[in-house]
Amino acid sequence: MGIYTTLTFAVVVLQASWWAVAFLALPTLPALWDLWRNTRSELTLDATQVIWRSGQLSDSVTLDQINLVRFDTRWDFSVRVTLILTSGDKLRLPPQVLPPHLMLENALQLRGVQTERHHFTVF
Repeated sequence: MGIYTTLTFAVVVLQASWWAVAFLALPTLPALWDLWRNTRSELTLDATQVIWRSGQLSDSVTLDQINLVRFDTRWDFSVRVTLILTSGDKLRLPPQVLPPHLMLENALQLRGVQTERHHFTVF
């Protein structure tokens, strides 16, 4: 709401051109679409499996299929979580389903899943 208030202020008070304001509003359209659709995201970790859902995407993996869970801290301080399966496949969890990474790491370790942290890597 803050950005739309600012853009409205720019048009009304500062008399900004409509095309400049429209250009600045473009990056907010995906967020408006998610808000209108009421997209829900969730991650469930129980004793036997990890289940995640975000919008129309959903998947699950049993804990015995997971060889390692890798937590990568990126340069923007976001954390990406990758499930490395015993088959060698890699599944990256969508960022919108992730709880706080320390809480997820502790919960996985309590269930006997090996975790690994990598800070500021690019891959």
